[in-house]
Amino acid sequence: MKYLFSRYVAAVVVLILVATGVLTLYAYLRRPNETEWNYQHVQQIDRKKEDFTFDVFGDNKNSVSTFKELIGDVNGDQASFAIDIGDLVFDGKMDKFAFFMDQARTFKKPLLAAIGNHETYANGRGNYFKIFGGFYYSFTVGQSYFIVLDDADEKNLDDWQMKWLRNELAKSAPYRYRFVFMHVPLFDLRAGGSEHGLGDEAFARRLNNLFDASGVTMLFTSHIHEYDKGTSGKTPFIITGGAGAELLGSDPAHYFYHYVKVHVSDAGVSYDVVHLKTPTGFGRLVHDAWLYVYAFIVIDYNDIIAYVLGAYLVLFLLYELEKRTGWYSTLRKGWRSKKLSNESSG
Repeated sequence: MKYLFSRYVAAVVVLILVATGVLTLYAYLRRPNETEWNYQHVQQIDRKKEDFTFDVFGDNKNSVSTFKELIGDVNGDQASFAIDIGDLVFDGKMDKFAFFMDQARTFKKPLLAAIGNHETYANGRGNYFKIFGGFYYSFTVGQSYFIVLDDADEKNLDDWQMKWLRNELAKSAPYRYRFVFMHVPLFDLRAGGSEHGLGDEAFARRLNNLFDASGVTMLFTSHIHEYDKGTSGKTPFIITGGAGAELLGSDPAHYFYHYVKVHVSDAGVSYDVVHLKTPTGFGRLVHDAWLYVYAFIVIDYNDIIAYVLGAYLVLFLLYELEKRTGWYSTLRKGWRSKKLSNESSG
């Protein structure tokens, strides 16, 4: 014990804490300085194209290897731009956003984002706004109208956003195609599934009816870590939640890493699923465990070091105080005397 709490060890701990403080300051100074990211990247898209391709994916959630593979594939294809429909990060802390932005800068084409529920954790909505700008927005490319929504509360859209959405859908009427993007699906249609659709089911039905009446070409969502495609009412949908976060099931027809390539032309719209490497068995367990280790230890290493070594210094001070005053020994004697007194009186 005396070696563990020696002054030499304590001095090393203090030096490590000072170094950690310097690294924390460095991390603070290198916070993302981008603002209005989505607006800036919309401006980089050739908006006059009638024949073009775009890529859609979601739920990378601070993934490392899988998302790196996805970025490499997207950079190598002919897509004009890409849209990440939420859960960009594990939680909304600025260091998580900084890690994602390091990845985002490696895209060689415009990258747009929608807000997911994980971006709102740890008071992250403000951090998202600082970097990406407004929580919902629209733009056009040729005869296609794009609407990106914010349903990150996993329940519904507020009245302001609904009013805005109705207006946008009305403006989209002259366009040939209407694409809508939001993180949380209207419904979780998996067998026994209900947790990953909008929590307000009555609202979800009303929103579905609005999409039906407006002739939405495709509704893109993620949130469920899988691939699925179907129709809700009259509205076709694609769930693409395979950009790197842990997969939620074992059916190989749905649970695999991927992104969706969408080609728009006068002949119509095509949707191709691009498969990424998907570990199985024990490899998948290692992959999923590493996601959490990376998010909580590698990215947050400075916090963990500070907590552990801070706790050590508190114990060191208590140990030094015991050597000088014997406070703990005195306290233990008092407890023993009180216990013996209670036993004798009983």
